[in-house]
Amino acid sequence: MVPQRHYCIPPLSRISLEEILELVEDMRYFVLHAPRQTGKTSTLKALAETLNTSGGYRCVYANFEVGQTAREDVPEAMRVLLGQIAGRAETMLQDTFVRDVRLRVLEDHGGHGALNETLRRWARARDKPLVLLVDEIDSLEGDSLISVLRQLRAGYDERPDGFPQSVILCGVRDVRDYLIYSSSQGTSVTGGSAFNIKAASLRLGDFTQDEVRSLLGQHTAETGQKFEPGAVERIWELTLGQPWLVNALALQACFNDRAGRDRRRPIGAGAVDRARETLVRNRVTHLDQLASQLREDRVRRVILPMLAGSVDWDYSLRDLEYVRDLGLVAAQGKVRMANPIYAEVIPRELTAAQESGLESQVSPGWYVREDGSLDLPMLLDAFQGYFRENSESWVERYGHREAGPQLVLHAYLHRVVNSGGRITREYAVGRGRTDLLVEWPLAGQPLGSHASRHVVECKVLRERSSLESVIGQGREQTARYMDRCGAETGHLLVFDMREGQSWDERVFRKDPQPGSAPITVWGL
Repeated sequence: MVPQRHYCIPPLSRISLEEILELVEDMRYFVLHAPRQTGKTSTLKALAETLNTSGGYRCVYANFEVGQTAREDVPEAMRVLLGQIAGRAETMLQDTFVRDVRLRVLEDHGGHGALNETLRRWARARDKPLVLLVDEIDSLEGDSLISVLRQLRAGYDERPDGFPQSVILCGVRDVRDYLIYSSSQGTSVTGGSAFNIKAASLRLGDFTQDEVRSLLGQHTAETGQKFEPGAVERIWELTLGQPWLVNALALQACFNDRAGRDRRRPIGAGAVDRARETLVRNRVTHLDQLASQLREDRVRRVILPMLAGSVDWDYSLRDLEYVRDLGLVAAQGKVRMANPIYAEVIPRELTAAQESGLESQVSPGWYVREDGSLDLPMLLDAFQGYFRENSESWVERYGHREAGPQLVLHAYLHRVVNSGGRITREYAVGRGRTDLLVEWPLAGQPLGSHASRHVVECKVLRERSSLESVIGQGREQTARYMDRCGAETGHLLVFDMREGQSWDERVFRKDPQPGSAPITVWGL
């Protein structure tokens, strides 16, 4: 981020600068972590500038991602990392000390001692205390990461005259969550044990609603293009302040979209929704990175029960904190997806393989009526047959008994999204249900405020549960959700997870009861 070229929120306004300056003054080593693409680098660079202009410190920012390709080749990693520090010191401080000594120190002390020795000599060679800001620390691997952490720890007792007064390690995760496999030792080492001098762990948060409004206001002030009432709120609703998503939606709506480039035309909520659909459909880089995170067992232990709304889960508090640090979930009061866009993307990533196999089976021709409206009962009737034939193979792949059936449903309904509709999902651990809102455009109208709305609620029938009570409770919950969403119809899907139930017992349809809300119950 370059303030002269980009709309931006002042980076240091997003952190407790007073707290950080106190930690630096108190000679502390600490961690600043945040999910990817939330402004960590901009914040570190702004902090370095503040410390240097204060006149009391020599502060250098260094990005250790350059050492990632060295893998566990410690000498090579240290050569590259010291080169990074040398280049940054020369640029930021016009200081060539590290450049002049690094190769000689590497030869004399080897990879496992060169970083420590270089920082010792550098700290002694200058009058002002040294502060080192290390970005992307968790991009290093195995023995290379362990060596960096231990060399920093080894010089800790010599600060400030013989070692950096303060070191800030910045990455996606807290250092305590690093589980590092050391090939040389043949065992795993935790970051907390390798760097047990950490005094604090600070987290960079998302934008506030006021910050989102301020950022978009900068575009209006510069270009004159306004946002219609509801557009800014829609960006907030979809992103809940995730910085990359806020910027990506605004970029798509205001610059990439042809209509949005006409500055005389205000940006409306419909343009924001179209921008969201484009980002999700194109699987832009930031969203595509979610797929790799979803492969981790401790991530799946949190995410899968959430998709099922399960009241039973087996993840630990550490698992939850880890997934929260990745930015996938929020955990204020109840555990939920971090924002609605992630809530849509995550199940799509989990069901991508299954969805690709549905291209020919769920084409839009047969569930769209002649007048262009959605025949959702026909679609769900077909889903019952598909689920009966295919559920066992797919449910086992997902590795969670309650989440599996609902992920099969997600994959099936994604075809609706790809054919012009939209699905909004609400789920959280402990709710005992998953709520889906299916929106379909009215004939001749763009998808937006002019759309038909249908609630699909999923419940799980467990051992020792009563089908009648689950249906009764589900109907009440579906009716409340319909009222909140302004939906025309509701559909309650009950997945029977009890042992020994035949498919003839599990599969049924109960049409709406006379005088009650228009809710159809589907047994699976």
